[in-house]
Amino acid sequence: MKLSFKNLIILALTFLKIGALTFGGGYAMISIIEREATIKRKWLTSEEMLDIIAIAESTPGPIALNSATYVGAKVAGFLGAFVASISVMLPPIVIITLISSTLTKYFENPYVKWAFLGMRAGVAALILNAVINLGKFLKNEKRPAVYAVFFLSLTLGLLSVFHIISFDNIFIILGTIIFGIIYTFLESFINKRAKKVLTPNDKSDDLKNKNDLEKK
Repeated sequence: MKLSFKNLIILALTFLKIGALTFGGGYAMISIIEREATIKRKWLTSEEMLDIIAIAESTPGPIALNSATYVGAKVAGFLGAFVASISVMLPPIVIITLISSTLTKYFENPYVKWAFLGMRAGVAALILNAVINLGKFLKNEKRPAVYAVFFLSLTLGLLSVFHIISFDNIFIILGTIIFGIIYTFLESFINKRAKKVLTPNDKSDDLKNKNDLEKK
């Protein structure tokens, strides 16, 4: 019970810090959440974090909130998910509530503009860092089909971003989910068939070797 309570406190403090100090929305938070969860706290492996991000992106709601919920659930179950979710949401809600009534008055102030310009540059760097970290799984990936899906999704996404084609990114997510299910099913089916074909041959080879030894 003490360990569980301690985990809840650590979860709360960690995600309060992430929610309060990370600018740029969910994608900018991804690299911070990954560093805290996989490197600093050792709550998850890099592979588990990639799976969580994929699920968080594919389910309704902000990706940072979904990621926090899944990390919390992994660490301390339902209470962990609840604490992590509330903690990551609380600082932005409080800050926005406090400044929303006054910030609009200062949008034309040059110092405010310069501050936002610097923040945008920092946010872009954080998002790029998250993209690079997410792409690390490709280093150990040997299946050509995975690379094909990656580059196809990237191409469609970029064409959509630059308005060259009209394409909703949700179809990329749905398409990759369907592909993953079909590909894994076929791969499993082929491997099972291969084992069934090899097993009788292996047995006959073992029997032949045994007979040869007896003759000698």
